[in-house]
Amino acid sequence: MRRLLAFLTLLWAVPLAAQLEAPAETVETPTPVQTISATQEAGADDQIAERITGIFAELPAFADVGIEVSEGVVTLSGTVPKADDIDRAEAIVSRVSGVVTVQNGLERDLSVSADSAGISVLGERWAEFLKALPLIGAAMAVWAVIALAGFLIAGLGGLWQRIAPNGFLAELIASAIRFIFFIGGLVIALDMIGATALLGAVLGGAGVVGIALGFAMRETVENYVASLLLSLRQPFRANDWVLIDSYEGRVIRLTSRATVLMTLDGNHLRIPNGQVFRAVITNYTRNPQRRLEFDLGVDADDDATAARQLGRDTLAGLDFILNDPPAEARIVEVGDSNVVIRFLGWVDQRETDWNKARSRAIPAVKVALEEAGFGLPEPIYRLRFDPRSATVPFATEATATAQKPGTEESKPVRPMAPAGVEEDVRPADEIAAMVEEERSRTGAEQDKDLLDHSRPVE
Repeated sequence: MRRLLAFLTLLWAVPLAAQLEAPAETVETPTPVQTISATQEAGADDQIAERITGIFAELPAFADVGIEVSEGVVTLSGTVPKADDIDRAEAIVSRVSGVVTVQNGLERDLSVSADSAGISVLGERWAEFLKALPLIGAAMAVWAVIALAGFLIAGLGGLWQRIAPNGFLAELIASAIRFIFFIGGLVIALDMIGATALLGAVLGGAGVVGIALGFAMRETVENYVASLLLSLRQPFRANDWVLIDSYEGRVIRLTSRATVLMTLDGNHLRIPNGQVFRAVITNYTRNPQRRLEFDLGVDADDDATAARQLGRDTLAGLDFILNDPPAEARIVEVGDSNVVIRFLGWVDQRETDWNKARSRAIPAVKVALEEAGFGLPEPIYRLRFDPRSATVPFATEATATAQKPGTEESKPVRPMAPAGVEEDVRPADEIAAMVEEERSRTGAEQDKDLLDHSRPVE
């Protein structure tokens, strides 16, 4: 029981001791408001006026200031050189002991006389400028030296060509070095003459102008950046046969603004690089093997499986169709009057022209199916005529033109290709030859070509 009482006493005593040892909180006393005395000593106004006059006598800016003191109220009149001197005079007078309040009637001197404040300030500025001429000359010399060093470093074209992956990026690095050294020299020069405020204004103005130019030249900047990225990615080579969105042709060159193509009909086509970078690009040259396909429809009453096999074997038997991958035939749909079969075969574009191969494959398969007895019907339309609104007796006309029983319908004779004559399917290289001629003829522009054959294509 005694131990329990001792333990409770200890628990009560510890918090009490902590409260006794805690320092007392400091109480902030409000600053007493300065009161105005009910009486004033004799001669106090004269002492205040004398004190203020003595202070202003030491400050040239307050030489023309008039001072009147009555019952501690100071009235200021006259002119001062600058607008800031008006508040400065009032602040000085308010600090003099015994001053109750200040009536500030000062004005800035706006006259243009020889001894006016504006003319004197201009003279002081001119004198300060003449004194600072040696420092300004030294700052300009430092700026010129730094800028010249930047131009010399940027002129090391061989170094940047080895560091950068292509000439366009090397030129961009050199331009960035020249710009950095030029601006850095300007900052150092302005700091030497103490024109930090001017420096801030110049940089701020340059930022605003840069933003405005960025919005105004958004497409130009976008094309420039896209040119840089395309030169790094290298999505195609010169003379590659490409499809960029809906534009098809062979690549002539990649410049800093546009990609130049020669269309398959021999026309020049310039596509902005910003559009090329966003576009879906199909490159037909990267993979020499290319598949051709076409659809043929056989009669719905014929055996579609047999027609598919016959057409596939005929396609595979053509000398320009590759065995690997093998030719295929697929039944894709059943139409109103036929069954559509899609035939697919692969060619090597280095040895076979894709368009010529397709032009030969279609008639070869068609003739094989027709000779085997498969019908290739055209769409059948059923027409219904109303005899009441017709001017010609259809029944009489039909009877007159009906075929007599036992007679065979005459079939038109179709011209056939001469036996043993095969069309040349070698690649047509007239457009590729035009591209090579174009690239060799424009030697000056060739140096600006961003396509690099030494780097891998993406």
